[in-house]
Parts: sequence; C-alpha cells; structure tokens
Amino acid sequence: MADLYVSWEDYRRDNEALARLVYESGWSFDQIVCIARGGLRVGDVLSRIFDVPLAIISTQSYGGEGGTVRGHIRVAEHLTMTTPELGRRILLVDDLVDSGITLDVVRRHLETTREGIEDVRTAVLWYKAVSMIKPDYFVRYLPENPWIHQPHEGYDRMSPASLCVDAKASGAH
Repeated sequence: MADLYVSWEDYRRDNEALARLVYESGWSFDQIVCIARGGLRVGDVLSRIFDVPLAIISTQSYGGEGGTVRGHIRVAEHLTMTTPELGRRILLVDDLVDSGITLDVVRRHLETTREGIEDVRTAVLWYKAVSMIKPDYFVRYLPENPWIHQPHEGYDRMSPASLCVDAKASGAH
C-alpha cells in the first residue's frame, strides 16, 4: 500500500468536488458542523460556498509520533457556533474517514445531545475501505487504505522559533 500525497491543488479540487456532490444531491441543510482539526478547512470551504453557518466540534483520537497513533476518541462537550440554534438538518464534515469511529461517534453525539435534529448527513474528501461506515458524500474511495499526507502537515513539524530562523536565513521579515 503506497501512501497518498495530496498537493494544495489536489486539496482545492477535492473540496470543490465535494461541494458539487452535495449540491447535485439536492439535499439542503441548515448548518455545517466540522470535526476539528481535519474537518476545519473542509468545513470552512463548504460554509463559504453554500453560505451557511459553520459550527465546530473538537475531537482527538490521534497522537504520538507525528500524530499517527490512534487512541481513545474524545469528543468536546460543546460546539462552537455563532447561531443560537444548531438547526434541523446538519451536514457533518471531516477531511477523511479512516476507521469510521470518529465520524460515527460525532454523528451519534449530535443526534443524542441536540434536540430538534431531523437529519445528519456526512461528507468527507477521502473514504477508506477499512471504514466501518460509508459517508453520505465523498470524493475519493480508497480501497488500498493509504496513509494520506495532506499539504498542511508540514506545519506539524514547525515551531515559531524555526520560522524565525528560516526567515532570518532567507532575509525575510
């Protein structure tokens, strides 16, 4: 199984393809809930394209060396949102579905802790075959279950101090 390396252009293209899939389905929704951290960028893009509010729910399931070790999933108790109510029809987004546990746990969390939700649908850029659930919308199905290297992962290895050193070395301000 080869790793999948995603460029910024691939990432932009896949976000736009996801927006088209949701739009072409004809399903309408009141709000997008993105799963932080991976779903933040996807949620932001879709919120802008569909002109609907964005809510954020944080989870953590990966840690360790380079964020590649899966552990117990933790879901934030509260959503961050600017609307007084979440809405009845929610598009739950993340960047990918790997095992499917995070997407399933967050979907069930929303349905059981928020009154008035009628429908929660899921949308991701990449859907791996090992997932226990199939998202409602996805751009790429990955039967080989590769580790996905996203273009923003370089920031995981940076620090403010290293940016200052690099800037001084290049003569930038």
